[in-house]
Amino acid sequence: MSQNQSAAVTQEIEKFMNGLIRRNPGETEFHQAVREVATTIIPFIEDKPAYKDAKVLERLTEPDRVISFRVCWEDDNRNVRVNRGYRVQCNNAIGPYKGGLRFHHDVNLGTLKFLSFEQTFKNSLTGLPMGGAKGGSDFNPKGKSDHEVMRFCQAFMTQLSRHIGADTDIPAGDIGVGAREIGYLFGQHKRLTNEFTGALTGKGLAFGGSLVRQEATGYGAVYFMEDMLEVEGISLDGKTAVLSGSGNVATFAAKKLIELGAKVVTLSDSSGFIYDPTGLDFDKLEFIMELKTVRRGRISEYADHFHAQYYEGERPWRVKCDVALPCATQNEIDAGDAKALISNGCIAISEGANMPSTDGAIKMFQKAGVLYAPSKAANAGGVAVSGLEMSQNSARISWSEEELNNQLRTIMGNIHNSCIQHGQDTNGINYVKGANIAGFIKVADAMLAYGVV
Repeated sequence: MSQNQSAAVTQEIEKFMNGLIRRNPGETEFHQAVREVATTIIPFIEDKPAYKDAKVLERLTEPDRVISFRVCWEDDNRNVRVNRGYRVQCNNAIGPYKGGLRFHHDVNLGTLKFLSFEQTFKNSLTGLPMGGAKGGSDFNPKGKSDHEVMRFCQAFMTQLSRHIGADTDIPAGDIGVGAREIGYLFGQHKRLTNEFTGALTGKGLAFGGSLVRQEATGYGAVYFMEDMLEVEGISLDGKTAVLSGSGNVATFAAKKLIELGAKVVTLSDSSGFIYDPTGLDFDKLEFIMELKTVRRGRISEYADHFHAQYYEGERPWRVKCDVALPCATQNEIDAGDAKALISNGCIAISEGANMPSTDGAIKMFQKAGVLYAPSKAANAGGVAVSGLEMSQNSARISWSEEELNNQLRTIMGNIHNSCIQHGQDTNGINYVKGANIAGFIKVADAMLAYGVV
């Protein structure tokens, strides 16, 4: 591409973004997610008039529908509480809407629009027939009793149930929505519809859930890391890994890393992080899983129990490591964190959380030659096994753990191959470019086949 062509494309990207920001004011995370895609897709479609003339990217960045509703419930003291619920159905060109529900006090429309947009590309990359959606509420389950969580979930599902279904939109869990919440949500949906269908995924094994679902996102992020390193002739064995988070994604990523011979030295929660220079083992991981899922405690308790170091209010990205897996939340690695990781010898990043790196951090990783796997590719394992749960529900069957693990490994390998196929760049493999283009093509081709809808 000549200098004049490059300048014209840059101008077109800015024009596109200015229009999007004007239509979606104040939704900074949505703007960030779209810009990251637009910077690779707009140059890609420059010589492809079928996509460009049909305004496919413009249509992809405008959700099919945004649903907002009031959720009223009573706490244990019989006080009436009011929260806001959402479902953003972004695109169903390649299958029914699919994406998680997030319960967190910071949930807002801009966050869910970014997540549903990312989900559309992520689901496309899996090769499974799933569109993109996301939803949730500003309800915070922390500190609530089981009965309060149940009453909220039932009130939330009473409103959401009219918009979802096994062939329409299949929610799953996300931050703040674990096995407990999915159970309450599914129970209420079954009560309202008088149907036992796969209307949600992430269910318990006793009522239609899938083996490997809890492990899938964390395992998948490690599998993608393994594939990236293998291209460079490097093994995970003996590498020091720094992780954030302490939920399913982080703990199962840690488990798989340990199985592959890596040393995991950090985990975190919203209060701070622990640093264990001796490395976590399976017994220590079991302690953290019980701490977080049963006792719902804080990560600092690990430091007290195992005499590890605890850093209150800090993130783990200043710790020396070979590889890093951010598994907590969006924008948890900024440019300063990226600089520290690079200076400390980090050679690869695989994102377990959704968009955990800022634009500035991504540019620093790429400039430094760090292998960087964006979340839409690296953390697609979770939704992949959710898709396999949908298939099992539809066929009224259950696959074995070995079958599901093999399918997960195959899907992550295929995503990696797609990123290589479409991510070739002058400086090697650009995994951001590869993931964006591979995810775009499948959705875009389906949209073109439908005409102007």
